[in-house]
Amino acid sequence: MMNAHREDDRDAQVIRLASARDDDASEHAGNGSLERCVASGLAFLRRRLTGDYQVDEFGYDPELTSTVLMPLARALYEHWFRVEALGTDNIPEGGALLVANHSGTIPLDALMLSVAVHDHVGRQVRLLGADLVYQIPVLGHLSRKAGHTLACQSDAARLLGKGELVGVFPEGYKGVGKPFSERYKLQRFGRGGFVGTALRAGVPIVPCAIVGAEEIYPKIADVRPLARLLGLPYFPVTPTFPLLGPAGLVPLPSKWMIQFGEPMTLEEYDADTADDPMTVFNITDHVRENVQQMLFDTLLRRGPAFL
Repeated sequence: MMNAHREDDRDAQVIRLASARDDDASEHAGNGSLERCVASGLAFLRRRLTGDYQVDEFGYDPELTSTVLMPLARALYEHWFRVEALGTDNIPEGGALLVANHSGTIPLDALMLSVAVHDHVGRQVRLLGADLVYQIPVLGHLSRKAGHTLACQSDAARLLGKGELVGVFPEGYKGVGKPFSERYKLQRFGRGGFVGTALRAGVPIVPCAIVGAEEIYPKIADVRPLARLLGLPYFPVTPTFPLLGPAGLVPLPSKWMIQFGEPMTLEEYDADTADDPMTVFNITDHVRENVQQMLFDTLLRRGPAFL
């Protein structure tokens, strides 16, 4: 019996020693991971300070985007809005024009669309933004660094010619600034400039529906005199802003879905049709109908806005 007890004690001691070794290994692994993160961060800062990093002709900075900007946006994407991306396999390789609805009072939908494409497709969508975006010093600089540019045909054509995925919001301010009572109802798609760009570049159009942005800042009024004074397209009043001051700028945590539709190839048209107003109008109207139907379908699929 005493021998049996001794053997049990030895076995228990062996188990304790093995467990201690495992704890030490885990601690060393954790310390090693922390050291690597610190070293990586210091190397990143050194490259920033010495200018040892690359940007393209539009100012796109891949390292800053993947290291700083994308993780910040991803925190909203995954934990606040709980975005679900659908139909990502519809995004083709090579040049393509991604056409989405625009909403939300503050256009966070552009940010969430960028994360969806980056994380699920492994590509950087190059968004075309309004002039106002690039007139705001910090925002304009960060937008350039993230790979985005002005909404003009020349920049879009150059990007598409390089095989990039270009994103456009044809509703513009009419969509992002519309009242909550008109949520998920598409506004006019401009004059179809994006269609002419796609036709000239010979690239497909990928319709996209973004559901969830309409509820983050429900716009119930617009103080137009103040908007004109500040040089803004609108000055929104929401249930929380300006009543709650800066706290009212925190977006409501609605549930989002981003649906990518099947590509519209436009192969039956040649580049010359880009100068035919009737053809451009018909294609624009067709794209708008597709996005609107996708919005209705995705809205039904999502269900309640905050669950």
